[in-house]
Amino acid sequence: MKIFYTIIIIIVAFFIAFAIYDRSHLGSSTSPFTDAGKERNMVVVLSDLHLGADLAYAEFNKNTPSLEKLLKQIKASPNVKELVIAGDLLDEWYVPAPVNTYAGKDQRDFVQRIATSNKGVISDFNDIIQSGKIRVTYVPGNHDLTIAAENIDLILPGIHQARDNEQGLGTYSPAEFPKIAIEHGHRYNFFCAPDPISNQDIAPGTIMPPGYFFTRIAALHILENATQPDVTMPVVTPNVSGDNSQSLLFAYWKLWQWTMDNLPIKEKLDDKVIVTNVDGFTEKYSVSDLLPYQQVAGGQLNVKLYKGIQDTWKERQILNKVPVNIPVAQAIERASLAEETDDQAKAQYFMNPKSDKRIVIFGHTHDAKIIPSLNYQGQKSIYANSGTWIDRNPNLTTMNFIVITPQNAATTSQTYVRLYNFENNVATKMSEDFLRY
Repeated sequence: MKIFYTIIIIIVAFFIAFAIYDRSHLGSSTSPFTDAGKERNMVVVLSDLHLGADLAYAEFNKNTPSLEKLLKQIKASPNVKELVIAGDLLDEWYVPAPVNTYAGKDQRDFVQRIATSNKGVISDFNDIIQSGKIRVTYVPGNHDLTIAAENIDLILPGIHQARDNEQGLGTYSPAEFPKIAIEHGHRYNFFCAPDPISNQDIAPGTIMPPGYFFTRIAALHILENATQPDVTMPVVTPNVSGDNSQSLLFAYWKLWQWTMDNLPIKEKLDDKVIVTNVDGFTEKYSVSDLLPYQQVAGGQLNVKLYKGIQDTWKERQILNKVPVNIPVAQAIERASLAEETDDQAKAQYFMNPKSDKRIVIFGHTHDAKIIPSLNYQGQKSIYANSGTWIDRNPNLTTMNFIVITPQNAATTSQTYVRLYNFENNVATKMSEDFLRY
């Protein structure tokens, strides 16, 4: 019996010790913005808020009170050093096709309308900025691709903007943390990366990629609650005597076919339903203007908008400063997959000998996650996606954010990357990982 009780005592002691270790390992604080220390060192990353000008159709509306509450918690934190907004803060894309985005005015007025419609959120951001204790950094995304820096400053005076020389792009490493890279992630997506090559004869100076038109159609689909197409897509077949360019254009058509099958609208394909008046576009366009077409089955494929886009992807990547070339066939065929964006974090940073980044944060996909991997030197690296704050994110969580707690000088200290959601106004940890560099 003595031996039995001794064994029981040892087992109980083991589990108590393990529990103490586990609390120490994960952090005993109930707040994600407090690490029980006095140092202000945490970096919080939010993305994909999608603040819109008209709450009748904006993707972000019902989650407003929760975001306001979270921002107040961040402001009150003694440990948060920086808040990074990793793209799609404002939404110039998610506007139903027939709606005049700027309402006959200009981008400055549009951005002011967004600020008015989301005045509580904008006020909370400004409170954090003006407090002077937490740096707030904005990185552009695809839905705010053409929003000018001065118009961000207009509603968020004093915000730090991390922009590349190329409009609509930015990669950011927080001060004192050079091994971390934060960007939106649209740079690597065929449909969403800036396109300064296509449509220059139609809209001089434009950088809008085809994803802009896709989103205008998707917003109309949601507004109309259309359940099935009222029209039949024209039959398009591979060009039997075509070259690789024609094969790629057919693959591009397949994406548009999927779009119209899954996001039907009530209007006919030839109806001039898409009102533009943004980024150099001035005309009204139809869905047919976007779809590759052919005069006879098996014949030459052509397209009106984005003519030749399948042939300019390599040049487009160079202009957008993509470090590692993505083959065009892969870029087209995997454009709709969140996993492709995740994979590009590894390809562009961890497996790239010219990169020294060990932690990479993207947004863009609305699919919050943490994925550890090894880099080209066999060192542990961490990719995280900061998810989204839109009201509806089917089959996925929303109200997500990332908290990075950096290592200190102690050799046992680690840099932690933690992923949370704030649904029901409670910060729930979804995942975490850590490394030391």
